[in-house]
Amino acid sequence: MIDFFIKLAPWQQALLGTLFTYGMTALGAALVFFFKSINKNILNLMLGFASGVMIAASFWSLLDPAISQAEQNGDIAWLVVAIGFGTGGLFLYLADKVLPHLPIGRQETKGDFPSYLRRTVLLVFSITLHNIPEGLAVGVAFGAVSQASNPAIAIAAAISVALGIGIQNFPEGAAVSIPLRQGGLSRARSFMYGQASGIVEPIAGVVGALLVSRMTVILPYALAFAAGAMIYVVVEELIPEAQQSVERKSHTAVFGVMAGFIIMMILDVALS
Repeated sequence: MIDFFIKLAPWQQALLGTLFTYGMTALGAALVFFFKSINKNILNLMLGFASGVMIAASFWSLLDPAISQAEQNGDIAWLVVAIGFGTGGLFLYLADKVLPHLPIGRQETKGDFPSYLRRTVLLVFSITLHNIPEGLAVGVAFGAVSQASNPAIAIAAAISVALGIGIQNFPEGAAVSIPLRQGGLSRARSFMYGQASGIVEPIAGVVGALLVSRMTVILPYALAFAAGAMIYVVVEELIPEAQQSVERKSHTAVFGVMAGFIIMMILDVALS
């Protein structure tokens, strides 16, 4: 697989990687054909697992390469990474303020959504918003391959980023389609809205890869930016929502985070 990816142009690598992450969103949305609701503990486990995967991928696949690249460029590594990481989180914060926001999986109340159309738009927008930087993260990771001293290691790191984001996209797709089904939409329409939230990832991925591969000076900033955006999603969305357990003392989400972090850490270290 790695040899196949190395032969492709960065934007093609990013396109394939983000098509996978989009496919995971669609797969999660497809759960609506089998379930009208999802057990809260299972959802918490998936969200926790996705959080652990993204935390591990943010360091080993994004921040660590960003530090190395900044040092090679002769820059002050800690400053470059701090700027990129902070900007990534700030970007998501501002995006949350600009667009109407609905936390993942959270059930709406009648007062919050005066019309069914508004509820649908908010659901799709809230997930789509976070898929843009996630697509950029994958694109940046693949765009960095052409500048890496060891392309095989860089490809493995980029694949791990796509894998991590793809895993966390699965519950996101379900978090859109299943509430829509509960609200009265048909299974087919609920699925269409759910999978549509992931369409932006391939577009953002290709854009990210093209920018990084043609403007090498921004590579460490872009890698750190992607990491900051991912951590913001984890802290703002995934972990708080995963703690919304049906049992007050349930540790399902915690076990999910630990398992996801360990597995992604092993993958990142073993593949490098």
